[in-house]
Amino acid sequence: MQTIEINLDISEIIYDIQNKTYLTGKCRRSDSNHELVANMQANDDDENANQVLRSVSMAFSILKTKLGEYLRLNGTESSNTLLSPSSRLFLALSMPSNYNLSTLDTIAEAAHQFIVSSAIVDWFTITHKTDAPEYSALAETSLKIMVEAVNKRSRPLRRKGEQA
Repeated sequence: MQTIEINLDISEIIYDIQNKTYLTGKCRRSDSNHELVANMQANDDDENANQVLRSVSMAFSILKTKLGEYLRLNGTESSNTLLSPSSRLFLALSMPSNYNLSTLDTIAEAAHQFIVSSAIVDWFTITHKTDAPEYSALAETSLKIMVEAVNKRSRPLRRKGEQA
């Protein structure tokens, strides 16, 4: 067994959520929907930031459930304390000895995208329901990519000096 570690920076996740909601809102803009577009765009105001952090927390919990077979836990406690924008999300995964390490970046990026897309689903469920299904599909795609990556294995190699 080998342990791989994934570190996700919440500030990067929040920026990605804010940027995607901004760009989506910008694409929906017309002469008559300025308030709707403004409300679609997540920002750093307390009520927006708190909702985004709650959504990120829930998405991370779902991610841990999906990776439960591989997850190494160090503790038996949990809480519902609001995450801090300066926090980091950490996963330690116990992988088999033949896990293909070349997919480590794929796992990290897919985890990031899953959390971002899931949080945007929550956000758009509140602010603009018609865009939520698109991000739900993106979250599912990210999850499939992540599952594929954790299941990649390296080909066995013959050690020098072994007989054929």
